[in-house]
Amino acid sequence: MLGLDVGERRIGVAISVPEGTLAVPLRIIERTDETADLEAIAELARSERVEGLVVGFPRSLDGSVGAQARRVEAFAKRAGKACGLPVELWDERLTSVQAARAAPGSKRSRRPARTDDIAAAIILQGYLDRRASTAGQPAT
Repeated sequence: MLGLDVGERRIGVAISVPEGTLAVPLRIIERTDETADLEAIAELARSERVEGLVVGFPRSLDGSVGAQARRVEAFAKRAGKACGLPVELWDERLTSVQAARAAPGSKRSRRPARTDDIAAAIILQGYLDRRASTAGQPAT
């Protein structure tokens, strides 16, 4: 699986290990235009032979869906189509805060660390953990 943290300027990308148990940061895509962004994601999906995309869904803290969430949802659909892969949206509330805390040296640097790929790994790990915890349980 590829995990994506879609922002206005960058897209953080993470990948799961083949066993699907651990997410690791992979890279950060600097956004240029949507066509190039989608092609970069599709190329990564092909080269890494992933089976799906998990895209961070930026709900508001109260759980509502705002303008940014709608933009990300639309982008996620286009990314799935470009890759020919299924897409899962995953609640990403507070992942940027977690990523900033997890970034090496982020507290000591004058320039904030770019943590988009770490945020993508946190998003993907949450999805993987949930999938593992519900495996084998009857559907409700």
